[in-house]
Amino acid sequence: MTIVDIGIPRRLVEFTVDGETVRVPEGSTILDACTAAGKDIPTLCYGDTLEPANACRVCMVEVEGSRTLVPSCSRKAEPGMVVHTDSARTRTGRKVVLELLASATDLSTTPGVAEWMAETGADPARFGPDAAAVAQPALVDNELYVRDYGNCILCYKCVDACGEQWQNSFAISVAGRGFDARISTEFSNPLPDSACVYCGNCVEVCSRQTRTTTVCPFCGVGCSLTLHVQDNEIVKVTSPHDSAVTHGNLCIKGRFGRQHVQNR
Repeated sequence: MTIVDIGIPRRLVEFTVDGETVRVPEGSTILDACTAAGKDIPTLCYGDTLEPANACRVCMVEVEGSRTLVPSCSRKAEPGMVVHTDSARTRTGRKVVLELLASATDLSTTPGVAEWMAETGADPARFGPDAAAVAQPALVDNELYVRDYGNCILCYKCVDACGEQWQNSFAISVAGRGFDARISTEFSNPLPDSACVYCGNCVEVCSRQTRTTTVCPFCGVGCSLTLHVQDNEIVKVTSPHDSAVTHGNLCIKGRFGRQHVQNR
């Protein structure tokens, strides 16, 4: 017998966040609860359409009774749980994580990081000049993608979107270890020679620019588009994750067919 989900309401879980009582549906994460309560918790590897990667560790919160800080993006809310999102312990943890990441990576284009570093007092320079950012040249081996891995924070979102969570193409993965870790195709082949199908889902989950929402003009389906604009030029096209039509996914025309808009 197959049990069909007919939308039966889930029971509510009640617990405490920063001294306030919150109630969320059973199965919600601490991050879900904090977002619903209007509390801003930093995230880098979190994607609202992806399973938590637990890679960046900036969303860590303190749970009373827990020996270590816990990732709010994946830890499920439990009845009676007492959570602290802005304790001295959580601030120190975020500060060190941001310092270590910024000492090895160019975070200048990463949304929110400048504000979080100012709030925590993070100082990557304290690790010394030998911890300089690892520079990588931008890869341009096709007509659709510019892969600037010098700004990559290894959040794993593009790998997950290309893999089993979205597209199942498995064209990219993480290669190397330590400072040599990087997003790469198999054997570092050019993207056109890889398993890439140019769905653009890796682009969808990467960094953002100024956004404008519109409708795709290529067919009658009516997909919602979000145009990402930088220096008055469309640099990326995505779709809202809450769209009933696309659920965040697009075809190659919707994702990349913007040349007629920019007269190229």
